Amino acid sequence: MQAFPLSDVRLLKSPFLAAEQTDMSYMLKLDPDRLLAPFLREAGLKPKAKSYGNWENEGLDGHTAGHYLTALAQMYAATGKPVFKNRLDYMVSELKRCQDNNKDGYVGGVPGSMEMWAKLKNGDFSLFDKKWVPWYNLHKLFAGLRDAYLIGGNIQAKEVLVKFTDWAADETSGLTEQQMQSMLNTEHGGMNEVFADVAMITGEKKYLALAKRFDHQAILTPLEKREDKLNGLHANTQIPKVIGFERIAELNNDKQLDNAARF
Repeated sequence: MQAFPLSDVRLLKSPFLAAEQTDMSYMLKLDPDRLLAPFLREAGLKPKAKSYGNWENEGLDGHTAGHYLTALAQMYAATGKPVFKNRLDYMVSELKRCQDNNKDGYVGGVPGSMEMWAKLKNGDFSLFDKKWVPWYNLHKLFAGLRDAYLIGGNIQAKEVLVKFTDWAADETSGLTEQQMQSMLNTEHGGMNEVFADVAMITGEKKYLALAKRFDHQAILTPLEKREDKLNGLHANTQIPKVIGFERIAELNNDKQLDNAARF
C-alpha cells in the first residue's frame, strides 16, 4: 500500500464537493491578522488586528492559527486555488517575523510566554502549572508549520519549524526525566509525533531523541506491558501520544514501541 498526495485528487459534483466548498467559504471568512495577533503580542510587535475572542483570548491564545495553517495547506493541495497559498505564505512570513524578534527560536501565543518558559527551563513549574495546556497550544503550531512545508510547499515554514524545534530542545534540555514526565501529565497534544516528523524532514537523529523525551511514560509503559490502563482517560488527550509512539517506532524501527502503539 502506498499513499498518494492530496494534490492528486480533485472532487467532482457530489456531497463531498459541497462540503469542501462550505469549508472554503468558512476559511475565507477568517482574518489571518486576527489569528496572528497573539503571536505578535508575545513577540513584542504591534498586532495588525484585534485577536478573536473566547479561547483565543482566554489562555489558549494562538492555537487556532496552527489549525488554520494545516487547513490552508490542505485546501491549497486539494483545490490548487492561489488564495489559500497566498494566505499560507503570508501567515508563515508573519510568524517568521515574530520568531526573528524573539531571537531564541520561539514563536507562540501563550499569554506571558517569555516569563513562563524562562522559569520552566530552570525547572520552576510555578507559572507553567497555572497556564492552560501550553504544549498542547504549541503543538498546533508545530503541526501547522510541518503541514505548511510538507503539504503546502512553503519552504520558509521548514526554517521556522526547525528553529522552533531547536528552541524546544534547549527549553527542556536541563529538565530531569522526572521533571519531563511531570510536565507531560498536562495535555500536550502530539509533541512526540511532530518532533519525529522534524527528524524525518531534516534527517537528524537528535530530533528523534527529542521526540522520545516527549513520550508520556504513564501511558506508554502499560501499553508496552499490554495492559489497558486507559479506562476513564480523555481520549483526545491520549490518542495523539499513541500516534507519536507509532511515528517514532516507524522511523526508529522500534518493534517494542510499535507493539505498544498497536495494542
